[in-house]
Amino acid sequence: MTADDDNGLASGAGAPGPSPQPSPRKRGEGARALREARAEHARLAEEIAEHDRRYYQEDAPIVSDAEYDALRQRYEALEKAHPELATPASLTRKVGAAPAEKFAKIKHAVPMLSLGNVFADEEVRDFVARVRRFLGLPAEAALAFTAEPKIDGLSCSLRYEKGVLVSAATRGDGYEGEDITANIRTLQEIPHRLHGGAHPQVLEARGEVYMRREDFFALNERQAAAGKPVFANPRNSAAGSLRQLDPSITASRPLRFFAYGWGEVSHMPADTQHGMLAALARFGLPINPLVELCAGAEELLAHYRQIEERRATLGYDIDGVVYKVDEIELQKRLGFVSRAPRWAMAHKFPAERATTILRDIEINVGRTGALTPVARLEPVTVGGVVVSNATLHNEDEIVRKDIHIGDTVVVQRAGDVIPQIVAVVLDKRPANARRYEFPHICPACGSAALREIDEKTGEADVVRRCTGSLVCPAQAIERLKHFASRNAMDIEGLGDKQIEFFFNEGLIRTASDIFTLEERDRASLAKLKNREGYGETSVRNLFAAINARRSVPINRFVYALGVRHVGETNARRLARHFADFETLRETASHAAPGSEERERIEAIEGVGGVVAEALNDFFAEPHNEREIDALLRHVTLEPMPQVESASPVAGKTVVFTGALERLTREEAKAQAERFGAKISGSVSKKTDLIVAGPGAGSKLTKAKELGVEVISEEEWFARTGQG
Repeated sequence: MTADDDNGLASGAGAPGPSPQPSPRKRGEGARALREARAEHARLAEEIAEHDRRYYQEDAPIVSDAEYDALRQRYEALEKAHPELATPASLTRKVGAAPAEKFAKIKHAVPMLSLGNVFADEEVRDFVARVRRFLGLPAEAALAFTAEPKIDGLSCSLRYEKGVLVSAATRGDGYEGEDITANIRTLQEIPHRLHGGAHPQVLEARGEVYMRREDFFALNERQAAAGKPVFANPRNSAAGSLRQLDPSITASRPLRFFAYGWGEVSHMPADTQHGMLAALARFGLPINPLVELCAGAEELLAHYRQIEERRATLGYDIDGVVYKVDEIELQKRLGFVSRAPRWAMAHKFPAERATTILRDIEINVGRTGALTPVARLEPVTVGGVVVSNATLHNEDEIVRKDIHIGDTVVVQRAGDVIPQIVAVVLDKRPANARRYEFPHICPACGSAALREIDEKTGEADVVRRCTGSLVCPAQAIERLKHFASRNAMDIEGLGDKQIEFFFNEGLIRTASDIFTLEERDRASLAKLKNREGYGETSVRNLFAAINARRSVPINRFVYALGVRHVGETNARRLARHFADFETLRETASHAAPGSEERERIEAIEGVGGVVAEALNDFFAEPHNEREIDALLRHVTLEPMPQVESASPVAGKTVVFTGALERLTREEAKAQAERFGAKISGSVSKKTDLIVAGPGAGSKLTKAKELGVEVISEEEWFARTGQG
């Protein structure tokens, strides 16, 4: 007898009765918990998006690695507790930095994604258990991992053809990076030609460029002696050295390299991670000597602790240990989520702390009108880096931590960026410390700044926003910055300072103005080349950069439009799902609640009602329609390439239902996406294919009613060429 049966009989019925219903009080508590989670989730999404913009587009982060990681952790935890909050716009899926403006671009043949992070021992055990569940491995089955130090440097990819180094690129946005070939050739540790004759015809070796601490200190001494700015830390020094337009400057810097993986390879010289690293070493590429093969979570943790103990004596900076499933065939089965591989994880070291004084709080107005408070700190050294700013998230956070201007505060840093405020040292609060009054007026335009009321919950949003979206210069400027930014249209020479200059001069007020700037300049008597900060060469380069982006992939364009809740991941999903931009535009503009168009958008795997509503609001707005029309007169949209587009299921909408025998459900979905298919959780007229296993129920019935093709799991393997 099951527990449910027991409960039913104990109620006095002769047969099992219905499960007890929660009391009205408990239902109310559950609804309140969901409302609170939804509000926090929205606040975190705004925060993470803003931090990504500052880090990836401005190289001016205002939070530490530890705080950023903590935000992502909390975001993931909310989605696990409340799955209805999960969307493909989840910023935990975003990839690292975007291509810099001053370099040509190289598209990665294989995406160069980043890693998920864990911080506690139990999370490492969960990672190993999650891998086993995904693969359907029993506890007694052997499962090996490699563990290696996570170098705090700049990731890059080296492409060798017939053994010769032909190009090198940074990670960029994971799909396209900066061309740093000339600079990489100056690194003595990187061979221009691979050693031996057994190397693949094509090999993309991936690794980390870094600088040893002693070399960093010596470089800073030379910089100071020459009256030049000093670097904050070895990682910044390595990144700055590698991003020099003059390769001779890079050559003068003591940069080093560790290889840790690969991208495109014409044939694999080994079938394990450990074996591939050994092969890279045979080819002449430096490999970190502390890589260890481990049999499970406990061995991984033991190696982590050993490396942590040796951290200070290594001579170079590391910020954790990376774990990878060793068998490459298992890596392929595990595949990737949007942002990172399922088969690898970074175990980060704890943050470093210090105390300082909070001198002031200033307000930054973002492109969506969000008012974000920024703490101005008395400069303090934390872990060898001088920091002076920190984010304060929102007004509720200031109240919750009881932060006053003039307080002594505990700041925390992990990595190479600006810290978070952990707590206030109350016993050091001075008599003249003053409580901060959050402004109700936008500091940029004077419009009212309000906390929107959620119509469904009746509760105020945690973010206060400027209401003057059409007149607020901060929002207009921020939207233009976003449009031209690296992850969006990626227009070289149109960085933040240039956008502000052109906006204030009245030369660029809308995105479409960017593409008419050259024509207007030709007709103007006040030529741009005669303005301060510009010359004939810089103007020519700017116009060339603008013209180079008159043709862009659809996903970049969609992201550049700045639709709320549509980040890079959602933009890619939408671009893959719809045949072209006009189809997306037409569908979104008619996607009112209850419509077939709304259903079509919400059927995209991971895209929910919030994103569908945001798309409808944006594309149904006449002002936006006119601006899009103006843009499309100057910009040609390229289709987004499908993954493994030669596959017979590429571009098709696939639904998996029933029990699968050779694949876990997660593995099946990951595999389908790898073959370029679009995954849906529901069956509709837009569904192309149903893969049905034993026990398939209502989805199979509906598929038959709609005449959708149904195949078995074995037929799926045959159709995708897997035997």
